Parts: sequence; C-alpha cells; structure tokens
Amino acid sequence: MLIVMQPARRSEKDVEQHYQDTIVHPVVFDEHADLLDAATVDQLKQLFPDGSAPMWGVVPGKKDVNVSRIKKMRAGDWVFFSGDKRLYFGGTIALMWRNKELATRLWGSDTAGNTWEYMYALSGTRGFDIPIDEIRTLLGWNPKRHIMGISVLDENDSDTLQTLLTLDAATAAAVPADVENDEAAVSAFDGELERTAQRAQRGEQTALKKRLLQGSTGQCALCGRSLPGTFLIAAHIKKRALCSDDEKRDLANIAMLACTFGCDAVYEHGYVTVAPGGAVQVSPLAAHLPEVDAYIQQKLAGRTLPWWTPAREPYYEWHRTHTYKDTPPS
Repeated sequence: MLIVMQPARRSEKDVEQHYQDTIVHPVVFDEHADLLDAATVDQLKQLFPDGSAPMWGVVPGKKDVNVSRIKKMRAGDWVFFSGDKRLYFGGTIALMWRNKELATRLWGSDTAGNTWEYMYALSGTRGFDIPIDEIRTLLGWNPKRHIMGISVLDENDSDTLQTLLTLDAATAAAVPADVENDEAAVSAFDGELERTAQRAQRGEQTALKKRLLQGSTGQCALCGRSLPGTFLIAAHIKKRALCSDDEKRDLANIAMLACTFGCDAVYEHGYVTVAPGGAVQVSPLAAHLPEVDAYIQQKLAGRTLPWWTPAREPYYEWHRTHTYKDTPPS
C-alpha cells in the first residue's frame, strides 16, 4: 500500500464545493449511469452495495504533468487530503478510472478548461487533524516542503505513515497480477530464512511496565478487568515512535495497561478512543465489523476510564486526532 498526497484546500471556494458535492454527499451511481460504462458501474456496485461512493479526481495538468504520478496510483493505496497546513481526511482508493464527461458534470472545468477526469472512488474514509509540520518531521522532509500537486510517496515513507498512523486498508478492487510470476513466488522461497537485525532497545520499557504492573495481576485501563500480568501490556496512549524524549520519560502518564484479549487491538487500530473526562468513544466504523463491534459493545461501550486524568489528556487527544477512526469532516 502506497500513500498518495492529494492537495485540496477547503479554504478555496471551488475545492470546498467539490468536497461537499462528492465527498460529504457521495455520488449515486444510477444518477450518472448514462456517462458510466457498464463495467465501471458493475465494479462500483460490487464495492459499494448501497449504490453510492465518495469520489474525487485529478486534472492531467499542464503538459500532462500529473499523468505519470497518477499511473503510480493503484486500487488499495491510501489517499491523504491536505490543505491549510493540515491532513484532514483520508481513505482507501477503491477503484480508479478515467471519465472526462462525468468529471465535467460533477465538477465543471478549471480556468484552463481542464477537468478532473482521472477519477477515483474512496472506501473506509475517516477524518484527521494532523499538522503538516508533524508529517515533515516524521518523514525527514525539508521544513519548507509543501504538497503542491498530487504525489505518491515511496515505499519507505508510505510504510512509515501506514505503521505510525495505523492506516488500515478498506475495500478495493483487485489489481490484476502477473499470474505466472505470482505462482512462482508462492511455490518456493529461496531467500534467507533467518536475518540478523539490530533493534533499538526501549530503555524505559522495563521501568514503565514495573510502574503500571506492581504485582502479579493488574487491571486493564480500558475494560476494567483484573487479569494476570501475562495478559496485560504497557500500551502507550500516544504512539511511542512519535513521542518526544520528554514524553517517553513521562512514565506516570504516557501509558496504560491494556489487555491482549482485544482492548489493546481495538485501541491501537482506532476503533475506540477516550474522550475528555475519560468516557470511551466508539468509532462509527466499528459497526462495519460485527465481531469487533460485538466485543466493544460487550466490554467497552458506556465505560468511563478511572485512568483518565488531565495530565494524560494531551496523549489521549493525540490518539483522537491521529489514530481514532473518526467520521470524515463535513
């Protein structure tokens, strides 16, 4: 999964109108069946059974400058929308196609007479509130670097963002593969079975676990169950890799005990977060995963965490804006 950066400043009147027209209000396929070929309609309806999807598009650009970048995009890649110095919205590319007539109907044309004809539908959309300065620091970009046009990050930067921001891919069309090479790849493996790796030691981790678990048993901060220490981990409230050194040393506030029976996973993947005051906040996207939703409803919904304090709130606030699967901004 690669990460695509899509500049879209909502402070610009035209961008805001496009966002309202086809993101806030998903496009209904049957209303545009006269301009969509049958194969595309069929794929869209398989991916989106309710008959509608958020859509966006990209102009070819002057001398087709964007086309080479667009060709790097694939169904299954993640798109971040950025504007006004923040990443504010994102989702998985479910399907891509080119349709100048439909793009003109949906969005009109720019001042040069071009339209956003390289189109894509989005699944698993969610809201964010991440300052672009944070992304620059995280990826080692020049402090003055801006996202001026659509761009596809390389694998290293994509993997970094996917891991540290816990981006889970959603429904997407299958990308045609080279069947012959694919079969050869899975029939045998002739690479190294063991690799020597050097890992940075988390110097504070032992002290952190001892502080949180002072006996053989402890209480999960999220579900409240008392469990043997074997089934509890010292879970960072804010992703450790994005903590400053001072935050990592804040042993009293930076982490909580979370059980391995499900609480750590649903928090780590953003299906629950903690609201100011300590109430468990459930992601609306959890409803699309019945097993996940059942666990949350049985163990977490309606709980208020005694572990929440004003000193820990900045870390929970980070989780709400970076990891929690919030609804897209309207």
